[in-house]
Amino acid sequence: MATGPLAGLKIVEFAGIGPGPFCAMLLSDMGADVVRIDRVSGARGGTPKGPNVFDVTSRGRRSIALDLKKPEDVETALKLMSKADALIEGFRPGVMERLGLGPDVALARNPKLVYGRMTGWGQFGALANAAGHDLNYVALTGALHAMGRRDDSPAPPLNLVGDFGGGALYLAMGICAALVEAGRSGKGQVIDCAMTDGVISLASMFFGMRAAGIWTDDRDSNLLDGGAHFYDTYECKDGKWVSIGSIEPQFYALLLEKTGLTDDPDFAAQMDRSKWPALSAKLAAVLKTKTRDEWCAIMEGSDVCFAPVLSWSEAMAHPHNVERKAFVEIEGVKQPAPAPRFSRTPSAAQGPAPIVGQHNAEILRDWGVS
Repeated sequence: MATGPLAGLKIVEFAGIGPGPFCAMLLSDMGADVVRIDRVSGARGGTPKGPNVFDVTSRGRRSIALDLKKPEDVETALKLMSKADALIEGFRPGVMERLGLGPDVALARNPKLVYGRMTGWGQFGALANAAGHDLNYVALTGALHAMGRRDDSPAPPLNLVGDFGGGALYLAMGICAALVEAGRSGKGQVIDCAMTDGVISLASMFFGMRAAGIWTDDRDSNLLDGGAHFYDTYECKDGKWVSIGSIEPQFYALLLEKTGLTDDPDFAAQMDRSKWPALSAKLAAVLKTKTRDEWCAIMEGSDVCFAPVLSWSEAMAHPHNVERKAFVEIEGVKQPAPAPRFSRTPSAAQGPAPIVGQHNAEILRDWGVS
């Protein structure tokens, strides 16, 4: 029995890739009963031999396999949608309408349905019908141009910024907000979640700083993009890396103390941008005199604003993450635990990814669909 804050809510997810499954995982972790509609021929989410335990973002829901080219299966999907509180779909604009499952049809049957649509470019706009991926969406917003070193190419930010940050998290927030509103009004609505919109929203602070004249379009020359010597990553003697984020004066003073640079007059003018490149080189030379573990012994846990740059495996073993149980194990696969944490209605991963069509009869029975 799910215990999270969304326990009791029913959500229909149309199977997709990337941000759609991640959004559904977040809602499932928080207790929602997420039913994924898979294609009959689909290979995602499992094999005939069992669940795909490595498909972490597909964890915690049940699967029903339908052939949406058949009228009777479209009708089954509509019946499920009529029982649902919310829906997640990530097809190109117009696909759900062509299937006979668009918002007009769905809301006519279920006026309280929150109909969540997630695409890269949005439901309308010059690029709405073009193919794309995370990197393209982040590129269009200005954010990608700001990432990376001055004399190098912009650095791809995995797909954390577009797919998951600007897409899945914004859709999850939008669904939760729309569900609250539907509880008051009795009316559902359509959510147009574009990853470009989400990334632009994520970058709000930077657009404000740029307007104020304290952020430039020159990569690797600003306060938070590696331009400042006190906010950057540095290589250590053993080839491993550490991160420094000593922005505030008291934290900066502690950084100088722990690196033995307090008496160097060049470091006194912390915010003199003209000196940042030279100070970065000086600090880099000092930090390269010790190993990462030696710097951890000196700085970790202090107010320097310091952390070692860890690999995935190192992150899973770090004492802080272990103490907070930031990772869980499901059928032998170590993976991120649900977040955030709730004091009274704790979230929990509701099992591994299902086999495609694994729960057909069970879902129809539980949701009262013939």
